[in-house]
Amino acid sequence: MADEERFVTKVHEEFLAATLPALDLVYNLARRIAAERDEVEDLVQETYLRAFEAWIRRRRPRKVEPWMATICLNAGRSRLRRAWNREIPTDTEPLLPDPASVEDEVMKEIRRSVVHDALSRLPSEQRVAIALMDLSGFTAAEASRITGAPRGTILARVHRGRKKLASLLEGSVLFREEA
Repeated sequence: MADEERFVTKVHEEFLAATLPALDLVYNLARRIAAERDEVEDLVQETYLRAFEAWIRRRRPRKVEPWMATICLNAGRSRLRRAWNREIPTDTEPLLPDPASVEDEVMKEIRRSVVHDALSRLPSEQRVAIALMDLSGFTAAEASRITGAPRGTILARVHRGRKKLASLLEGSVLFREEA
């Protein structure tokens, strides 16, 4: 029994060493899929659980970040499908920032909230493409493999999403250039 425990501990440590650097990526992607903080945290946990189950079965990737992003997107799609089938509304208000004590921090959080709100108004495909390429740093080819959409489609979604995002933010006082 001691050998089995050592094996499990070793596998668990290898998994954490390989996947914990991708935690911010998974969390940020989950924030683009789920609207409520509890749902985001549940999606991150589900992503890591699915990844660990695959890791135990020796299905280990060459690149961890795209693998984790794919698992997160698939888990998010499954959750949205289940919610839609139960007719539970999935469009809720975006996460609100915690108030900060310093004025600069408050303004950063307000800007983040405005951008997050604008991102949530984009179609899902555009939001995911922007999250993968602009926020997570994946190339169009990597985003294509993660989503299963052709590379050109990803580029078009990012382009259209950026234009729509710019028009949504254009009216915001927080993003106008000061004279």
